[in-house]
Amino acid sequence: MISYNKAKEIENYMKGKMPTQKKTIKRLTRSKTDRKIAGVAGGLANYFGIDSVLVRLIFALACLPGGFPGLLAYIIAWIVMPLED
Repeated sequence: MISYNKAKEIENYMKGKMPTQKKTIKRLTRSKTDRKIAGVAGGLANYFGIDSVLVRLIFALACLPGGFPGLLAYIIAWIVMPLED
């Protein structure tokens, strides 16, 4: 025996209506677990799906020419990005 929901799904499929899928919204947040200072690099790495070591390396390289650009970007991200739930 087919449930009502399954029958409705089949009926919609036969009419050419595809089932809708809920979209998950990705949020840029600071990481609680993958953190060295404030979790900014861990949060960025999680958002973009890359390794956090790579993000930390980019921040370190941005600090080399004088320190100001990378440090300022990190501090702004620390203030703006909320902590993950």
